[in-house]
Amino acid sequence: MGESKKNNKNSLKTELVFGKHNYKFMFIGLACIALGFILMSGGGSDDPNVFSDAIFSWRRIRLAPALVIIGFGIQVYAILSKPKTD
Repeated sequence: MGESKKNNKNSLKTELVFGKHNYKFMFIGLACIALGFILMSGGGSDDPNVFSDAIFSWRRIRLAPALVIIGFGIQVYAILSKPKTD
């Protein structure tokens, strides 16, 4: 009886929840999100009494938030897409 349990334990294969396709898109989405946050950073002034208009650049107001939202959309696609079976 103990021998049959041992054979069943060895014959079970561990299967990942997501496939290679899903993980590829997860890393692409994560890279888009990270790039968006990097593009959003900066633009401040070293002197707190001096105002800098650099915080209102097109890159920080339009491009960076769009990249973050696109990255989150890619993450949702990666999670919801069915893993491809070979």
